[in-house]
Amino acid sequence: MLLNRFHVSPAGGMWFVVGILLWLFVAVVYRIYFRPETMTRMEDVPVESLFDVSGGTRAFLTKEKAEELLKQLLDADNAYTRIRLGNWSFGIDAADVAARALSSMKSRLVDVDLADIVAGRPEAEALKVMSIFSSALEGSQLRSLNLSDNALGEKGVRAFSSLLKSQKSLEKLYFMNNGISEEAAQAICELVPFSGNLRVLHFHNNMSGDGGAQALADFVRTATKVEDFQFSSTRVGVDGAIALVEALRTGKSLKRLDLRDNMYGPEGGLALAETLKLHPELQEVYLSDLGLEDEGATAVLKALAEVGSHVEVLELGGNEITEKAAPALVSCIRAMKSLRRLVLSENELKDKGAVAVSQALLEGHESLEVLDLSENMLGRIGAVAAAQTAAKKKSFKSLNLNSNYISEGGLEVLKEVLSKGATGLKVLGSLDENDEDGEDEEETGDEEEEEDDDEERECPCCIGKTRFEDLAL
Repeated sequence: MLLNRFHVSPAGGMWFVVGILLWLFVAVVYRIYFRPETMTRMEDVPVESLFDVSGGTRAFLTKEKAEELLKQLLDADNAYTRIRLGNWSFGIDAADVAARALSSMKSRLVDVDLADIVAGRPEAEALKVMSIFSSALEGSQLRSLNLSDNALGEKGVRAFSSLLKSQKSLEKLYFMNNGISEEAAQAICELVPFSGNLRVLHFHNNMSGDGGAQALADFVRTATKVEDFQFSSTRVGVDGAIALVEALRTGKSLKRLDLRDNMYGPEGGLALAETLKLHPELQEVYLSDLGLEDEGATAVLKALAEVGSHVEVLELGGNEITEKAAPALVSCIRAMKSLRRLVLSENELKDKGAVAVSQALLEGHESLEVLDLSENMLGRIGAVAAAQTAAKKKSFKSLNLNSNYISEGGLEVLKEVLSKGATGLKVLGSLDENDEDGEDEEETGDEEEEEDDDEERECPCCIGKTRFEDLAL
Protein backbone atom coordinates (compact mmCIF):
# COMPACT_ATOMS: atom_id res chain seq x y z
CA MET A 1 0.00 0.00 0.00
CA LEU A 2 2.85 2.39 0.96
CA LEU A 3 4.62 1.57 -2.30
CA ASN A 4 1.50 2.24 -4.37
CA ARG A 5 0.93 5.57 -2.63
CA PHE A 6 4.40 6.81 -3.57
CA HIS A 7 4.31 5.12 -7.00
CA VAL A 8 7.34 2.96 -6.22
CA SER A 9 7.89 -0.22 -8.23
CA PRO A 10 8.14 -3.47 -6.28
CA ALA A 11 11.77 -3.83 -7.44
CA GLY A 12 12.81 -0.65 -5.66
CA GLY A 13 10.51 -1.08 -2.70
CA MET A 14 13.08 -2.56 -0.39
CA TRP A 15 15.53 0.32 -0.85
CA PHE A 16 12.74 2.84 -0.39
CA VAL A 17 11.83 1.37 3.01
CA VAL A 18 15.49 1.26 4.09
CA GLY A 19 15.83 4.93 3.16
CA ILE A 20 12.77 5.89 5.21
CA LEU A 21 14.03 3.96 8.25
CA LEU A 22 17.49 5.54 7.97
CA TRP A 23 15.97 9.01 7.81
CA LEU A 24 13.89 8.30 10.94
CA PHE A 25 16.99 7.03 12.78
CA VAL A 26 18.99 10.17 11.97
CA ALA A 27 16.11 12.38 13.08
CA VAL A 28 15.86 10.60 16.44
CA VAL A 29 19.63 10.80 17.05
CA TYR A 30 19.62 14.50 16.23
CA ARG A 31 16.78 15.22 18.64
CA ILE A 32 18.51 13.32 21.44
CA TYR A 33 22.07 14.60 21.08
CA PHE A 34 22.04 17.82 19.12
CA ARG A 35 18.96 19.76 20.09
CA PRO A 36 19.96 23.07 21.76
CA GLU A 37 18.87 22.16 25.29
CA THR A 38 20.88 18.92 25.22
CA MET A 39 23.97 20.68 23.88
CA THR A 40 23.78 23.21 26.68
CA ARG A 41 23.71 20.48 29.29
CA MET A 42 26.68 18.71 27.70
CA GLU A 43 28.73 21.90 27.78
CA ASP A 44 27.92 22.38 31.44
CA VAL A 45 29.35 18.99 32.43
CA PRO A 46 32.81 19.67 33.91
CA VAL A 47 35.70 17.75 32.35
CA GLU A 48 38.31 16.57 34.85
CA SER A 49 41.52 18.20 33.63
CA LEU A 50 43.89 17.77 36.60
CA PHE A 51 45.76 14.55 37.33
CA ASP A 52 47.34 14.91 40.77
CA VAL A 53 49.26 12.21 42.66
CA SER A 54 51.39 14.62 44.69
CA GLY A 55 49.59 14.00 47.98
CA GLY A 56 50.41 11.32 50.51
CA THR A 57 53.69 9.96 51.83
CA ARG A 58 56.85 10.44 49.79
CA ALA A 59 58.13 7.14 48.41
CA PHE A 60 60.39 5.57 45.79
CA LEU A 61 58.45 4.60 42.68
CA THR A 62 59.07 1.26 40.96
CA LYS A 63 57.99 0.36 37.42
CA GLU A 64 55.09 -1.74 38.71
CA LYS A 65 53.90 0.95 41.10
CA ALA A 66 54.24 3.59 38.37
CA GLU A 67 52.04 1.58 36.01
CA GLU A 68 49.41 1.35 38.72
CA LEU A 69 49.73 4.98 39.83
CA LEU A 70 49.68 6.39 36.29
CA LYS A 71 47.07 4.01 34.90
CA GLN A 72 44.67 6.83 34.03
CA LEU A 73 47.39 8.74 32.17
CA LEU A 74 48.29 5.62 30.19
CA ASP A 75 44.70 5.43 28.95
CA ALA A 76 44.79 6.93 25.46
CA ASP A 77 41.32 8.41 25.95
CA ASN A 78 42.18 10.47 29.03
CA ALA A 79 41.32 14.18 28.87
CA TYR A 80 43.90 15.53 31.30
CA THR A 81 45.61 18.81 30.49
CA ARG A 82 47.31 19.41 33.85
CA ILE A 83 49.49 16.97 35.81
CA ARG A 84 51.22 16.95 39.20
CA LEU A 85 53.65 14.11 39.76
CA GLY A 86 55.59 15.47 42.74
CA ASN A 87 56.28 13.71 46.02
CA TRP A 88 57.18 10.47 44.21
CA SER A 89 60.83 9.64 43.60
CA PHE A 90 61.07 8.24 40.08
CA GLY A 91 63.70 5.69 39.15
CA ILE A 92 64.66 5.17 35.52
CA ASP A 93 62.12 2.37 34.95
CA ALA A 94 59.32 4.41 36.55
CA ALA A 95 60.33 7.45 34.51
CA ASP A 96 60.06 5.36 31.33
CA VAL A 97 56.48 4.50 32.27
CA ALA A 98 55.65 8.16 32.83
CA ALA A 99 57.35 9.07 29.56
CA ARG A 100 55.04 6.76 27.60
CA ALA A 101 52.02 8.56 28.99
CA LEU A 102 53.42 12.06 28.65
CA SER A 103 54.61 11.57 25.08
CA SER A 104 51.14 10.55 23.96
CA MET A 105 49.37 13.49 25.58
CA LYS A 106 51.90 16.32 25.44
CA SER A 107 50.08 18.09 22.61
CA ARG A 108 47.24 19.00 24.97
CA LEU A 109 49.19 19.55 28.20
CA VAL A 110 49.22 23.12 29.50
CA ASP A 111 50.36 22.70 33.13
CA VAL A 112 53.11 20.32 34.27
CA ASP A 113 54.32 20.08 37.88
CA LEU A 114 57.45 17.96 38.26
CA ALA A 115 58.45 19.28 41.68
CA ASP A 116 60.35 16.83 43.89
CA ILE A 117 60.53 13.83 41.53
CA VAL A 118 64.09 12.55 42.22
CA ALA A 119 64.46 12.79 45.99
CA GLY A 120 67.08 10.41 47.37
CA ARG A 121 68.34 9.27 43.97
CA PRO A 122 72.06 9.19 43.11
CA GLU A 123 73.11 12.07 40.89
CA ALA A 124 73.63 9.99 37.75
CA GLU A 125 70.23 8.32 38.07
CA ALA A 126 68.49 11.60 38.90
CA LEU A 127 69.97 13.31 35.84
CA LYS A 128 68.87 10.41 33.63
CA VAL A 129 65.33 10.60 35.04
CA MET A 130 65.19 14.34 34.36
CA SER A 131 66.39 13.75 30.82
CA ILE A 132 63.67 11.12 30.24
CA PHE A 133 60.95 13.50 31.39
CA SER A 134 62.47 16.29 29.32
CA SER A 135 62.50 14.25 26.12
CA ALA A 136 58.95 13.03 26.69
CA LEU A 137 57.65 16.59 27.01
CA GLU A 138 59.80 18.17 24.29
CA GLY A 139 57.65 20.16 21.90
CA SER A 140 54.76 20.64 24.30
CA GLN A 141 53.44 24.18 24.55
CA LEU A 142 53.02 24.58 28.29
CA ARG A 143 51.64 27.60 30.07
CA SER A 144 52.94 26.51 33.48
CA LEU A 145 56.07 24.53 34.44
CA ASN A 146 57.20 23.74 37.99
CA LEU A 147 60.63 22.14 38.49
CA SER A 148 60.98 23.07 42.17
CA ASP A 149 62.46 20.90 44.93
CA ASN A 150 64.78 18.99 42.64
CA ALA A 151 68.52 19.28 43.26
CA LEU A 152 69.15 20.69 39.81
CA GLY A 153 72.25 22.81 39.81
CA GLU A 154 73.61 23.49 36.35
CA LYS A 155 73.64 19.78 35.42
CA GLY A 156 69.98 19.39 36.34
CA VAL A 157 68.93 22.47 34.41
CA ARG A 158 70.72 21.15 31.34
CA ALA A 159 69.13 17.72 31.83
CA PHE A 160 65.83 19.47 31.14
CA SER A 161 67.25 21.26 28.09
CA SER A 162 65.01 19.56 25.49
CA LEU A 163 61.91 20.61 27.37
CA LEU A 164 63.08 24.12 28.22
CA LYS A 165 64.29 24.92 24.70
CA SER A 166 60.89 24.09 23.22
CA GLN A 167 58.86 26.34 25.50
CA LYS A 168 57.66 29.55 23.86
CA SER A 169 54.31 30.09 25.61
CA LEU A 170 55.18 29.83 29.30
CA GLU A 171 53.17 32.07 31.62
CA LYS A 172 54.31 30.52 34.91
CA LEU A 173 57.78 29.20 35.76
CA TYR A 174 58.97 27.92 39.14
CA PHE A 175 62.55 27.17 40.26
CA MET A 176 62.32 26.95 44.06
CA ASN A 177 64.80 25.07 46.24
CA ASN A 178 66.80 23.92 43.22
CA GLY A 179 70.38 24.86 44.03
CA ILE A 180 70.36 27.47 41.28
CA SER A 181 73.94 28.72 41.28
CA GLU A 182 75.34 31.43 39.03
CA GLU A 183 76.13 28.79 36.39
CA ALA A 184 72.65 27.27 36.67
CA ALA A 185 71.11 30.72 36.33
CA GLN A 186 73.12 31.31 33.17
CA ALA A 187 71.91 27.95 31.83
CA ILE A 188 68.27 28.95 32.39
CA CYS A 189 68.81 32.17 30.46
CA GLU A 190 70.47 30.21 27.67
CA LEU A 191 67.86 27.45 27.42
CA VAL A 192 64.49 29.16 27.90
CA PRO A 193 63.94 30.87 24.54
CA PHE A 194 61.31 33.43 25.50
CA SER A 195 60.11 35.05 28.74
CA GLY A 196 57.83 37.69 27.24
CA ASN A 197 54.62 35.88 28.22
CA LEU A 198 55.62 35.13 31.81
CA ARG A 199 53.20 36.36 34.45
CA VAL A 200 54.55 34.32 37.37
CA LEU A 201 58.29 33.83 37.95
CA HIS A 202 59.44 32.29 41.23
CA PHE A 203 62.98 31.66 42.48
CA HIS A 204 63.31 30.77 46.18
CA ASN A 205 65.87 29.22 48.50
CA ASN A 206 68.65 28.98 45.97
CA MET A 207 72.31 29.96 46.12
CA SER A 208 72.30 32.31 43.19
CA GLY A 209 74.20 35.13 44.86
CA ASP A 210 75.03 38.35 43.05
CA GLY A 211 76.28 36.51 39.98
CA GLY A 212 73.08 34.51 39.60
CA ALA A 213 70.92 37.58 40.11
CA GLN A 214 72.92 39.51 37.53
CA ALA A 215 72.65 36.63 35.05
CA LEU A 216 68.90 36.31 35.54
CA ALA A 217 68.42 40.07 35.30
CA ASP A 218 68.56 39.79 31.50
CA PHE A 219 65.87 37.11 31.63
CA VAL A 220 63.71 39.24 33.94
CA ARG A 221 64.20 42.31 31.77
CA THR A 222 62.30 40.71 28.89
CA ALA A 223 59.51 39.44 31.17
CA THR A 224 57.61 42.69 30.82
CA LYS A 225 54.22 41.15 31.69
CA VAL A 226 55.27 39.59 34.99
CA GLU A 227 52.69 40.09 37.75
CA ASP A 228 54.05 37.80 40.46
CA PHE A 229 57.83 37.90 40.99
CA GLN A 230 59.69 36.07 43.75
CA PHE A 231 63.44 36.06 44.31
CA SER A 232 63.70 35.25 48.01
CA SER A 233 66.39 33.55 50.12
CA THR A 234 68.85 33.56 47.24
CA ARG A 235 71.97 35.09 48.90
CA VAL A 236 71.74 38.25 46.85
CA GLY A 237 73.83 41.25 47.91
CA VAL A 238 73.81 44.87 46.83
CA ASP A 239 75.17 44.39 43.30
CA GLY A 240 72.77 41.58 42.46
CA ALA A 241 69.88 43.45 44.05
CA ILE A 242 70.46 46.55 41.97
CA ALA A 243 70.72 44.52 38.74
CA LEU A 244 67.53 42.64 39.54
CA VAL A 245 65.34 45.57 40.56
CA GLU A 246 66.53 47.63 37.60
CA ALA A 247 65.48 44.75 35.32
CA LEU A 248 61.97 44.96 36.78
CA ARG A 249 61.61 48.50 35.48
CA THR A 250 60.81 47.32 31.95
CA GLY A 251 57.28 46.39 33.02
CA LYS A 252 54.52 48.03 35.00
CA SER A 253 52.33 45.06 35.87
CA LEU A 254 53.64 43.73 39.21
CA LYS A 255 50.93 42.73 41.66
CA ARG A 256 52.97 40.53 43.98
CA LEU A 257 56.64 41.09 44.86
CA ASP A 258 58.64 38.85 47.21
CA LEU A 259 62.32 39.63 47.76
CA ARG A 260 62.63 38.43 51.36
CA ASP A 261 65.79 37.24 53.05
CA ASN A 262 68.55 38.80 50.98
CA MET A 263 71.08 41.51 51.79
CA TYR A 264 70.00 44.56 49.81
CA GLY A 265 71.17 47.08 52.37
CA PRO A 266 70.29 50.78 52.18
CA GLU A 267 71.75 51.12 48.67
CA GLY A 268 69.65 48.25 47.36
CA GLY A 269 66.64 49.81 49.06
CA LEU A 270 67.15 53.08 47.22
CA ALA A 271 67.27 51.25 43.87
CA LEU A 272 64.21 49.21 44.82
CA ALA A 273 62.27 52.36 45.65
CA GLU A 274 62.74 53.69 42.12
CA THR A 275 61.40 50.42 40.72
CA LEU A 276 58.36 50.36 43.00
CA LYS A 277 57.24 53.74 41.69
CA LEU A 278 56.64 52.14 38.28
CA HIS A 279 54.23 49.47 39.54
CA PRO A 280 50.89 51.01 40.59
CA GLU A 281 49.02 47.68 40.68
CA LEU A 282 50.96 46.17 43.59
CA GLN A 283 48.81 44.21 46.05
CA GLU A 284 51.31 42.14 48.05
CA VAL A 285 54.80 43.35 48.98
CA TYR A 286 57.19 41.10 50.93
CA LEU A 287 60.42 42.89 51.84
CA SER A 288 61.43 41.41 55.20
CA ASP A 289 65.05 40.69 56.14
CA LEU A 290 66.69 42.84 53.49
CA GLY A 291 68.81 44.97 55.83
CA LEU A 292 67.26 48.16 54.48
CA GLU A 293 67.83 50.23 57.63
CA ASP A 294 66.15 53.61 57.99
CA GLU A 295 67.59 55.06 54.79
CA GLY A 296 66.51 52.25 52.50
CA ALA A 297 63.22 51.66 54.30
CA THR A 298 62.26 55.33 54.17
CA ALA A 299 62.88 55.44 50.41
CA VAL A 300 60.80 52.29 49.90
CA LEU A 301 57.98 53.59 52.11
CA LYS A 302 57.84 56.91 50.27
CA ALA A 303 57.64 55.08 46.95
CA LEU A 304 54.84 52.85 48.21
CA ALA A 305 52.99 55.89 49.51
CA GLU A 306 52.81 57.05 45.89
CA VAL A 307 51.70 53.78 44.26
CA GLY A 308 50.45 51.57 47.08
CA SER A 309 46.75 52.35 47.10
CA HIS A 310 45.95 48.71 46.18
CA VAL A 311 48.39 47.09 48.60
CA GLU A 312 46.77 44.54 50.91
CA VAL A 313 49.90 42.91 52.36
CA LEU A 314 53.07 44.71 53.46
CA GLU A 315 55.91 42.92 55.23
CA LEU A 316 59.00 44.85 56.34
CA GLY A 317 60.22 42.77 59.27
CA GLY A 318 63.89 42.46 60.17
CA ASN A 319 65.13 45.65 58.50
CA GLU A 320 66.54 47.59 61.48
CA ILE A 321 63.84 50.23 61.09
CA THR A 322 63.73 52.72 63.96
CA GLU A 323 61.29 55.39 65.06
CA LYS A 324 63.13 57.81 62.74
CA ALA A 325 61.34 56.19 59.81
CA ALA A 326 57.94 56.62 61.50
CA PRO A 327 56.79 59.64 59.42
CA ALA A 328 57.42 57.76 56.15
CA LEU A 329 55.78 54.67 57.62
CA VAL A 330 52.70 56.66 58.61
CA SER A 331 52.34 58.25 55.15
CA CYS A 332 52.66 54.85 53.53
CA ILE A 333 50.06 53.23 55.80
CA ARG A 334 47.58 56.05 55.25
CA ALA A 335 47.86 55.54 51.49
CA MET A 336 47.08 51.83 51.83
CA LYS A 337 43.36 51.89 52.53
CA SER A 338 42.93 48.19 51.65
CA LEU A 339 45.68 46.93 53.96
CA ARG A 340 44.89 43.51 55.49
CA ARG A 341 48.28 42.43 56.79
CA LEU A 342 51.10 44.58 58.19
CA VAL A 343 54.27 42.88 59.48
CA LEU A 344 56.93 45.06 61.10
CA SER A 345 58.50 42.47 63.40
CA GLU A 346 62.17 42.44 64.44
CA ASN A 347 62.75 46.15 64.04
CA GLU A 348 63.47 48.93 66.56
CA LEU A 349 60.33 51.04 66.40
CA LYS A 350 59.97 51.30 70.18
CA ASP A 351 56.92 52.97 71.70
CA LYS A 352 57.04 56.08 69.54
CA GLY A 353 57.10 54.10 66.32
CA ALA A 354 54.43 51.68 67.51
CA VAL A 355 52.07 54.50 68.48
CA ALA A 356 52.68 56.19 65.13
CA VAL A 357 51.79 52.99 63.29
CA SER A 358 48.76 52.32 65.47
CA GLN A 359 47.44 55.83 65.08
CA ALA A 360 47.83 55.65 61.29
CA LEU A 361 45.80 52.45 61.26
CA LEU A 362 43.15 53.68 63.66
CA GLU A 363 40.96 55.53 61.16
CA GLY A 364 39.79 53.60 58.14
CA HIS A 365 41.64 50.37 57.35
CA GLU A 366 38.53 48.37 58.18
CA SER A 367 39.95 45.34 56.34
CA LEU A 368 42.95 45.03 58.67
CA GLU A 369 43.38 41.45 59.89
CA VAL A 370 47.00 41.11 61.02
CA LEU A 371 49.38 43.47 62.83
CA ASP A 372 52.81 42.16 63.85
CA LEU A 373 54.95 44.39 66.07
CA SER A 374 56.85 41.60 67.79
CA GLU A 375 60.46 42.18 68.85
CA ASN A 376 60.37 45.96 68.54
CA MET A 377 61.49 47.01 72.05
CA LEU A 378 57.93 48.01 72.95
CA GLY A 379 56.76 48.81 76.45
CA ARG A 380 53.29 49.32 77.84
CA ILE A 381 52.54 52.44 75.80
CA GLY A 382 53.27 51.01 72.36
CA ALA A 383 51.60 47.69 73.14
CA VAL A 384 48.38 49.27 74.41
CA ALA A 385 48.25 51.61 71.40
CA ALA A 386 48.42 48.58 69.10
CA ALA A 387 45.72 46.84 71.14
CA GLN A 388 43.44 49.87 70.89
CA THR A 389 43.73 49.81 67.12
CA ALA A 390 43.12 46.06 66.91
CA ALA A 391 40.09 46.35 69.18
CA LYS A 392 38.31 48.63 66.72
CA LYS A 393 38.65 46.36 63.67
CA LYS A 394 35.76 43.97 63.08
CA SER A 395 37.78 41.81 60.70
CA PHE A 396 40.86 41.62 62.90
CA LYS A 397 42.43 38.17 63.47
CA SER A 398 45.96 38.40 64.86
CA LEU A 399 48.00 40.81 67.00
CA ASN A 400 51.61 39.76 67.62
CA LEU A 401 53.39 41.64 70.41
CA ASN A 402 55.76 38.90 71.52
CA SER A 403 59.43 39.45 72.41
CA ASN A 404 58.90 42.97 73.76
CA TYR A 405 59.21 44.61 77.20
CA ILE A 406 55.59 44.84 78.32
CA SER A 407 55.20 45.00 82.09
CA GLU A 408 52.71 42.92 84.02
CA GLY A 409 50.51 46.00 84.41
CA GLY A 410 50.81 46.74 80.72
CA LEU A 411 49.71 43.20 79.87
CA GLU A 412 46.63 43.61 82.03
CA VAL A 413 45.68 46.85 80.30
CA LEU A 414 46.15 45.60 76.75
CA LYS A 415 44.18 42.42 77.51
CA GLU A 416 41.37 44.50 78.96
CA VAL A 417 41.33 46.71 75.86
CA LEU A 418 41.17 43.69 73.55
CA SER A 419 38.53 41.90 75.60
CA LYS A 420 36.20 44.86 75.12
CA GLY A 421 36.99 45.12 71.42
CA ALA A 422 35.20 43.97 68.30
CA THR A 423 36.85 40.54 68.12
CA GLY A 424 37.87 39.91 71.73
CA LEU A 425 41.02 38.59 73.36
CA LYS A 426 41.38 35.65 70.96
CA VAL A 427 43.30 37.82 68.48
CA LEU A 428 46.27 38.22 70.85
CA GLY A 429 49.16 35.96 69.96
CA SER A 430 51.55 34.21 72.30
CA LEU A 431 53.54 36.32 74.75
CA ASP A 432 55.82 33.53 75.96
CA GLU A 433 58.97 35.50 75.09
CA ASN A 434 57.84 38.84 76.47
CA ASP A 435 60.21 40.30 79.07
CA GLU A 436 58.04 41.79 81.79
CA ASP A 437 61.07 43.09 83.66
CA GLY A 438 62.59 44.94 80.74
CA GLU A 439 60.17 47.86 80.51
CA ASP A 440 61.42 49.89 83.46
CA GLU A 441 64.88 50.33 81.99
CA GLU A 442 63.39 51.19 78.63
CA GLU A 443 61.04 53.77 80.11
CA THR A 444 63.83 55.29 82.20
CA GLY A 445 66.04 55.67 79.15
CA ASP A 446 63.18 57.19 77.20
CA GLU A 447 62.41 59.67 79.95
CA GLU A 448 66.02 60.89 80.14
CA GLU A 449 66.17 61.34 76.38
CA GLU A 450 62.82 63.08 76.26
CA GLU A 451 63.80 65.55 78.99
CA ASP A 452 66.49 66.85 76.65
CA ASP A 453 63.94 67.41 73.89
CA ASP A 454 60.60 68.01 75.56
CA GLU A 455 58.67 66.98 78.56
CA GLU A 456 55.83 65.73 76.38
CA ARG A 457 56.10 62.33 74.74
CA GLU A 458 54.24 62.76 71.48
CA CYS A 459 53.49 60.65 68.44
CA PRO A 460 55.77 61.65 65.53
CA CYS A 461 52.87 61.43 63.08
CA CYS A 462 50.66 63.87 64.92
CA ILE A 463 52.84 66.25 66.95
CA GLY A 464 50.76 68.52 69.12
CA LYS A 465 47.63 66.38 68.84
CA THR A 466 48.05 63.08 70.66
CA ARG A 467 50.19 62.21 73.66
CA PHE A 468 51.45 58.71 74.37
CA GLU A 469 49.83 58.80 77.79
CA ASP A 470 46.45 59.60 76.22
CA LEU A 471 46.70 56.67 73.82
CA ALA A 472 47.74 54.28 76.56
CA LEU A 473 44.80 54.92 78.85
